[in-house]
Amino acid sequence: MVAAPKDAGKYPVAMLLHGLPPEPFLQTSSQTRCLFWLHHGCAPDPWLYLDKTERGVEPDLSKLALAGHSRGGHTAFALVLGHGKTELKFSALIGLDPVAGITGKCTQISPKILTYEPSSFDIAMPVLVIGTGLGEEKKNILFPPCAPNDVNHKEFYQECRPPCYYFVTKDYGHLDMLDDDAPKLFICWCKDGSNCKDKMRRCVAGIMVAFLKAVLNGEDGDLSVILKYPGLAPTTLAPVEHRLAPGTSRSIINHMNFIN
Repeated sequence: MVAAPKDAGKYPVAMLLHGLPPEPFLQTSSQTRCLFWLHHGCAPDPWLYLDKTERGVEPDLSKLALAGHSRGGHTAFALVLGHGKTELKFSALIGLDPVAGITGKCTQISPKILTYEPSSFDIAMPVLVIGTGLGEEKKNILFPPCAPNDVNHKEFYQECRPPCYYFVTKDYGHLDMLDDDAPKLFICWCKDGSNCKDKMRRCVAGIMVAFLKAVLNGEDGDLSVILKYPGLAPTTLAPVEHRLAPGTSRSIINHMNFIN
């Protein structure tokens, strides 16, 4: 699924890796539509596109972001850590409720990238990790949590080096960022929140846009506001953390246009 700017020009690129079983049975659009900020108020231009020949759109591969959801998040981290061959050079990394194991620390999936040592990831780019508060809870006795403790967003963030950013959507689950029409058979495997999932999708998309604007375009106003005033978000964000490289300062711009 592709989103492209309507106007000719050179644009940053973001690539999304979807999750692994049982998630491949979901339509790809179910996992990506929530990330299309075409109708999200805080970004005038979409960041996802494919074809530079369409309407004169050109990819600026000096501003290339890699994102992944669930085990796709694990794959994204593994790729930038060198577990795989690519000629692409990424400028930013995003993990959306990343998962690196089946039930916990002893069941890490290959490649085993988690070391359980703080700041151990050798990643020389800004990183955003968005987790879910209900992802590590069981929905039923038949299946383990979809994002088990010790192999979920918490450990990914702890092993990141500055600059890194961390937001947790407290009242939502692992698949709540999917579209409402995603197949119910697989969504029922993961504990979900009871509130409007549209708010979850807008929140995740908004944080991603703010992060990409900051690290790829140097426009850090929205990200700074979210960090200082997380209550502006459509959903409850807790915890909200970030670690910056020594000597780095970030100004807080006095505008609150994160959500309408």
